[in-house]
Amino acid sequence: MKILDLVLKGCWYDMIDAGEKPEEYREIKPYWEKRLLNYEAIKQDYKMLMFRRFLVGKGVDPLEYPRGFTHVRFRRGYTNITMLFKCEGITIGKGNPLWGAPIDKEVFIIKLGEKI
Repeated sequence: MKILDLVLKGCWYDMIDAGEKPEEYREIKPYWEKRLLNYEAIKQDYKMLMFRRFLVGKGVDPLEYPRGFTHVRFRRGYTNITMLFKCEGITIGKGNPLWGAPIDKEVFIIKLGEKI
């Protein structure tokens, strides 16, 4: 089991806990690219790390290089309150603004499965 640990603000944590929000979003920035993608595989294939902008320009989807997370553990702020979900996959796209996604940007979309 490979777990992705994420800290959430209370409102987003509560929405996921209540079943109102079936996905979580993270910005496409180098920090999240490093956490969510397998850079060793990308390095071997391309000899450099230019992230999504380089890969998409070459016709390659960076999500072909997942880190292999099987579960997502959410923490309510910096407390000890947590919940665990199966990870159904990570995609790139536009998320729902009502669930915290920016209106005009693509984001990493972490799809949640059943609560464990």
